[in-house]
Amino acid sequence: MFLKQEDVIRLQEKYGTPLYVYSEAVLRERCREVKSLLPNKRLRVNYSAKANTNLDLLKIVREEGLDVDAMSPGEIYVEQLAGFESNRIFYISNNVSAEEMRFAIDRGIMISVDSLSQLEMVGQINPGGKVAVRFNPGIGAGHHEKVVTAGKKTKFGVQREFVPEVKAILSKYNLTLAGINQHIGSLFLDGKVYVDSIRSLLEIAREFPNLSFIDLGGGFGVPYKPEDNRLDLKKLSVDLDSVLSEFLKDYPNKEVTFKLEPGRYIVAECGILLGTVHSVKQNYETTYVGTDIGFNVLIRPAMYDSHHEVTLVKKNQQNTAADHEVVTVVGNICESGDILARSRKLQKAELGDILVVSNAGAYGYAMSSNYNCRLRPAEVMIGLDGKDRLIRRRDTLESLVQNFVY
Repeated sequence: MFLKQEDVIRLQEKYGTPLYVYSEAVLRERCREVKSLLPNKRLRVNYSAKANTNLDLLKIVREEGLDVDAMSPGEIYVEQLAGFESNRIFYISNNVSAEEMRFAIDRGIMISVDSLSQLEMVGQINPGGKVAVRFNPGIGAGHHEKVVTAGKKTKFGVQREFVPEVKAILSKYNLTLAGINQHIGSLFLDGKVYVDSIRSLLEIAREFPNLSFIDLGGGFGVPYKPEDNRLDLKKLSVDLDSVLSEFLKDYPNKEVTFKLEPGRYIVAECGILLGTVHSVKQNYETTYVGTDIGFNVLIRPAMYDSHHEVTLVKKNQQNTAADHEVVTVVGNICESGDILARSRKLQKAELGDILVVSNAGAYGYAMSSNYNCRLRPAEVMIGLDGKDRLIRRRDTLESLVQNFVY
């Protein structure tokens, strides 16, 4: 945690909760770590903006020299507001309309498609243009089946056996295949499966000798649990360099650019989530700590059985080891699945105490909602100077109905 306990209390009192808090220093550090992963190769790092699209974070990512992925016209719009030029945005589409494709094409943004039918659609609306194709290397990874994005049981990508059909569609519409890409899943902490998938992707790349870029995908994990190991970036760098150097020995275009999509690795650890204890109760044999962090604020535990470390900051007494108890931390949503942390050993909670949820920078606010007409939280940045500033206002009751017609 990058905040002292007194800072946590001050921020709760100043901005209220729930509250997302980000560290500019941690964000910049993660950007630089990944950017230097392959010093001897032509490398571009694409931040997967779906993890967190706050404008301030995007601006910092851009300043650090990273490019950005987009999954929708909305993400393209926000990324351009953050200052990303078209040649630094990669639109990785999935089952989208011709109108969405045209939105990107009209802005000079490279499009990736992940099916033969979508490649045909690009040919029909942009004959003679450039396109990328997302392939499925047959190898997937991830902490939960819902985040595995390659292999035999996922909707993503074109399998290798359809390479002849890809070539036929490219020829039919005079399309140039600028690049190929993959993404095997999210949150791997062992680089071996990633490197294995890259070997498979590079075999597909050999079928296309004039690629401008090869997007190796990503899904780099962070340690959500204390016992988790960190992803060994030094070893990953060595392994990647070896595999790519071997590939380049006989690949015609020696100037091909490699792209990485580190995803959550960039933003997860730069964010924490603050909440307030509003209830402590016993139901039969379980002690429940009730907070204002419902799954409308952080849905990952409810959706993916994800683990986030939770700590308690006491406001009214000194912390003592003797005050610990096993509790289940829940939110204020009218659903039995509204559980933030089950059977955790925490200090004995009292009303008004503050909960701190770690590694909340990725897929936290980005997946928040107004379910139960709850208000989405505010977001605050801790700058390099140590000062806090508001970077997104909390929802209001009026914002809940601003798009209604009445």
